[in-house]
Amino acid sequence: MAPVTQEELAAALPQIQAAPKSGAAVEMLCLRPDYGQRHFVEEIEVTRAQGIPGERWARAPWLKLPDGAPHPGIQVCILQKRVLDLVWRDRAGTVHPGDTFVVDMDLSEANLPAGQILTVGTARLRVSEVFNDACVKWKARYGAAAKDWINHPENRPLRLRGILCAVERDGVIRLGDRLEKLHAD
Repeated sequence: MAPVTQEELAAALPQIQAAPKSGAAVEMLCLRPDYGQRHFVEEIEVTRAQGIPGERWARAPWLKLPDGAPHPGIQVCILQKRVLDLVWRDRAGTVHPGDTFVVDMDLSEANLPAGQILTVGTARLRVSEVFNDACVKWKARYGAAAKDWINHPENRPLRLRGILCAVERDGVIRLGDRLEKLHAD
């Protein structure tokens, strides 16, 4: 199956930008215990200390702090469902990207600026300042056009590859839980 084209990606932007601003249901909870491994589960535990217990974040993070510790801003990855549905065409032959969960929600900087607090299940997350620019595996799986589209200067504020978050309050996230923006009082 051919990867998505630049024209298809450009045509999909209005639909992607029309996603709900809050209250999206959690879909596809995914644990990644090791490279290339995906386990789809009904619920996951998240903790400030361990991120997602059993995942590789604590022992093999792709981003570290200057002291060598895992960067807390990459503990949880959230991908927009409309983007996933657009790029992941060969679901039988291409591995899931590995995001913690998928939601049909606007993940743009305008809607979810860095520092925004989100509630989901009994957990609380903080949107990270770390930009998810899609790794080389994204390009190999979903095509060069999909990676270029994410990193195009006009599209970067849309966070088309999703958002990265730190765990602010330990908790449990279940399929169907709602991802909500916590508004300041």
